[in-house]
Amino acid sequence: MTGRAAHAGVTGMNAMRLRALMRKEALQIVRDPSAIAIAFVLPVLLLLLFGYGVSLDARHVPLAVVVDQPSPQTESLVAGLRDSAQFAVQACADMRCARQALLGGRVRAIVHLRADFSRGVLDGRGASVGVWVDGVDANTARIVQGYLQGVWSNWLMQSAQAGGRLLRQPVQTQVRVWFNPALRSRDFLVPGLVAVIMTLIGALLTALVVAREWERGTMEALMATPVSMDEILLGKLLPYFGLGMGGMLLSVAMARWMFLVPLRGSLLLLVACAALFLLAALGMGLLISTLAKSQFVVAQVAVIATFLPAFLLSGFIFDIGSMPAPVQFLTHLVAARYFVAILHTLFLAGNIPAVLLANSAALALMALLFFGAARLRARKRLD
Repeated sequence: MTGRAAHAGVTGMNAMRLRALMRKEALQIVRDPSAIAIAFVLPVLLLLLFGYGVSLDARHVPLAVVVDQPSPQTESLVAGLRDSAQFAVQACADMRCARQALLGGRVRAIVHLRADFSRGVLDGRGASVGVWVDGVDANTARIVQGYLQGVWSNWLMQSAQAGGRLLRQPVQTQVRVWFNPALRSRDFLVPGLVAVIMTLIGALLTALVVAREWERGTMEALMATPVSMDEILLGKLLPYFGLGMGGMLLSVAMARWMFLVPLRGSLLLLVACAALFLLAALGMGLLISTLAKSQFVVAQVAVIATFLPAFLLSGFIFDIGSMPAPVQFLTHLVAARYFVAILHTLFLAGNIPAVLLANSAALALMALLFFGAARLRARKRLD
């Protein structure tokens, strides 16, 4: 064999060597309980936690009700509050008792029906209702305020119908909620959580296993073999790509059949977009692994650079449109932002090309950039 041919055999792609590297990585995955736990056990735990334990809905909010002068009108309004699934009504004798309950955190809001409430309703002058809401948690306060407004409007309509008169309002509204008519926060949280799970599997797990090989000395032994750097990268990429797609399918199955989240879009499109995002996540993991050889350092960098942005800046929980302009700009650098938009669209809205194409193109570009940077940084040398 000539020198040029020997050099080509060392640096070029060889299918047999690539299969051997993939088999080595697959055996390492099977023998490593932490990899299996991150890929399959962690998604189950996170989905159970967010599906059952975390909710953005305000349910059974403790509500103090003060009635100065009981009457049929006050009793019907209080009954409307009691029948609402959003409130747990607690009767208070006077405002002093209700304020103490609010200050002590035992209730989140107060409804005060004054002595002239019934007289104002009967003579048509209008009746006012005093409402105090605990504003420490501003988001919950706004939700509670909206719930109270809804109960009040519903009670006005029922009172008008019972009296055989029309409820005169300057504006009649008919509200229709698209895509999530039940207004369940679970239907919003669970699909977005798939992006966070795949970020953990793709970026964190890939970066950790490469650093582990450096710490154990197996990477030096691998460098001494004829395998090329491209074969090393592909040999690590493909097994963890399969592991990540398996974790994604498990997450989607749990979302669909355990948490009853609707999947209105195409499953094939979901798999294709998930593959693009997983490639971007694997590229981030490989790039991180080229920057450090310590598992501790790599774990810290992966959490700060991938997991936290995916959790905080992707739109998974916090609305991107409500963020300051500089932070909104930073979200464009987070791959999970585009995948969360795809997940919410496919699960809740359906196949919307304008959303899917733009976000898929962004994921493909980020995957190319991360893999390109990782390949430029990767060198078959020990320094």
